[in-house]
Amino acid sequence: MSDAKPATPGEYDGLRDDPMFALPQKAPYDPSSGPRNMVVLLLDSLNRHLLGAYGSDEFDTPNLDRFAARSIRFDRHYSASLPCMPARHDLLCGSWDFLWRPWGSIEIWENAITQDLRMHGVQSQLISDHPHLFETGGENYHCDFGAWDYVRGHEGDAWKLRPDPSYIGTPALPAAEGMFRRGYDTSRTYFKAEADYPGPKTMAATADWLDHNAPHFRANDDRFFLFVDEFDPHEPFDTPEPWTYKYHDQRDVELTIWPPYNKNAVGNGALTEAQAVQVRANYGAKLSMIDHWFGKVLDAMDRNDLWADTAVVLCTDHGHYLGDNGGAFGKPSLPIYNTLGHIPMIVAWPGAEPGQSSALTTTVDVHATIAEVFGVDTAHRTHGVSLKPLLDGSRESVRDWLLQGYFGREVNVIDADGKYIRTAPNGPYPLSVWSNRWSTMPVHALPRFGLPKPDNNAYLDKMPGSDIPVLRQPFTATNHGAHPFMGMRRAGGQHLLFDADDQTETEDLCGSAREAHYIELLRHALDAVDAPAEQSQRLALAGRDA
Repeated sequence: MSDAKPATPGEYDGLRDDPMFALPQKAPYDPSSGPRNMVVLLLDSLNRHLLGAYGSDEFDTPNLDRFAARSIRFDRHYSASLPCMPARHDLLCGSWDFLWRPWGSIEIWENAITQDLRMHGVQSQLISDHPHLFETGGENYHCDFGAWDYVRGHEGDAWKLRPDPSYIGTPALPAAEGMFRRGYDTSRTYFKAEADYPGPKTMAATADWLDHNAPHFRANDDRFFLFVDEFDPHEPFDTPEPWTYKYHDQRDVELTIWPPYNKNAVGNGALTEAQAVQVRANYGAKLSMIDHWFGKVLDAMDRNDLWADTAVVLCTDHGHYLGDNGGAFGKPSLPIYNTLGHIPMIVAWPGAEPGQSSALTTTVDVHATIAEVFGVDTAHRTHGVSLKPLLDGSRESVRDWLLQGYFGREVNVIDADGKYIRTAPNGPYPLSVWSNRWSTMPVHALPRFGLPKPDNNAYLDKMPGSDIPVLRQPFTATNHGAHPFMGMRRAGGQHLLFDADDQTETEDLCGSAREAHYIELLRHALDAVDAPAEQSQRLALAGRDA
């Protein structure tokens, strides 16, 4: 039996003065900071060059066009850290990930923006069907949202162990598996109607959330941040009727919903010509379906009169090759061409006239904008600049350059005049992973695939701007003969330089007088972010200490 005495009134009163026990207080809204609320809606693998708002008529995107008509369209917006989770780290933590690690969740020296918002009394909600947010290496991004809603069943989501025994082929039509079976191949047998598919379900949940919460928050003078992380139009390119055959009529063959990741898919036999046509059309069907359901979100914004005080950012993490750049499909080990890295961003900003911006921007700038709108200070080192001056018309540009890349592959530097792709001519090494949360992209069908564990070569170091020790694991050709992450397979090859007006990137300007400018700009950019000196060594950039 315990001898502990029950607490008496006032026994813990002294703790009220201890900052560790102080509860967050709602910060008063300052109208000069911009909108009261903010919605960020990320559509994964959204190809800029296939949207009506950016001049394409290949696929129907009426609701994205409807949104763009009331918004500012950014024409020089680029991905930075690729692929999926590194891009989300850019957005939610505000610092470029790809120079330090391949894939991971929030580290102990940093906060997601939602933790900072919590400390200011801002209500935050995540609505997502993106499985990587709930897997090893991405699982703790959702933790500091005030609430989160995970829509099950997309891509590799480990949702169901066996197919629905009542499945008879509709609405999910017979489809071929990819190179290995994924969770979605089982999950799709449980969809009984279009509204059951993860993308439509996520958009419907978003519209419902706005209807049920926005009026309440307005009445209570609360502010909200809503992040909708929608995995469509990412593969699988699977849709029910009437979308399935909207852009092709190959009804006598199995649907190809899993694109290969291949640099020349038709040329080397990964796809037939007919399959290549179908895969691109199936992407278009997925794009048009999610566009249709995005319209439900716009309707909810209309119903609740939110445009007057709520900013809406429509963005993506990267594009997707669909037979572009020499016949590539997926995200194969190619340099990051514009198809993949020049991405759309469209922003509806209260009080701003619709139009377009040619300012250079990237994903970490969305983080900086959220921080400014809600008046929060980020303690860890970040790389973004707020877009607010562009949106309120006080400035025409906010940055002169940006960096872009996959961990262990080329490093791109982009400015107003062009893009320089610098490869590692002698292979990916030397290279280090800096992380206290050791993980890599889960591939459930390949359980032995992953990042090697730290070994005796590991040591403690410090991330730029932090005094918290971080485990730094070096990889070299001698201490690790295999690549520690699939993104490193591209190292080697030639440098590339393209003029900004060369959107199809057909004329390589490497070797011209302009290359010297970009070599120096890349050195400057790596110095500015305190990138590991080994990055310069493997990129053969003389002039930085290795």
